[in-house]
Amino acid sequence: MAEELIGMEDMEAIFKVTDALGIHRESVRVELTKEDPGSIQRVADGMVEITLPINETAEVFCRKLRIDLEAMGFESSDSDFGYDDDDDDDDKGETTHLPRSDRSN
Repeated sequence: MAEELIGMEDMEAIFKVTDALGIHRESVRVELTKEDPGSIQRVADGMVEITLPINETAEVFCRKLRIDLEAMGFESSDSDFGYDDDDDDDDKGETTHLPRSDRSN
């Protein structure tokens, strides 16, 4: 059987979830080939690794993605993008969105 590749629609669905949770897009790795049952994991370097399943729509998988990422400690963001996409380091209001487990206090 030929490998099934993810498409732009799949990536848009994933980024809709990760952006809303304040996860910067450079912190997300998505496997280019789909593989059942799919997976969502946070690896030692803090990256979120995602593999979409073959036998499930991106829409259904992304519902699970949001639940799993929230369980990992990521929270909803208030900005339009969910992360600071401005490369300016002089932004006094810059906020870093860390999972609850990575925060001190």
